[in-house]
Amino acid sequence: MKVSHILLILIVFAWPLNYLYQRQLGAISFLLLAIFFLVITIKETKKLKNQENGDTPKSNQEKIK
Repeated sequence: MKVSHILLILIVFAWPLNYLYQRQLGAISFLLLAIFFLVITIKETKKLKNQENGDTPKSNQEKIK
């Protein structure tokens, strides 16, 4: 995921997360941010594993066929 996409998502969701924080629901904001960063981490880890193995999405498709 590109850094610009991550920043755009965080900027868009800043107001709702701040609203939850001001209403004493900061734990929900923290949980949502943690899930967001977990998903990003999982995607990046999968991408790195594929690069280490020398696999590309095309070669994965060839293996399936």
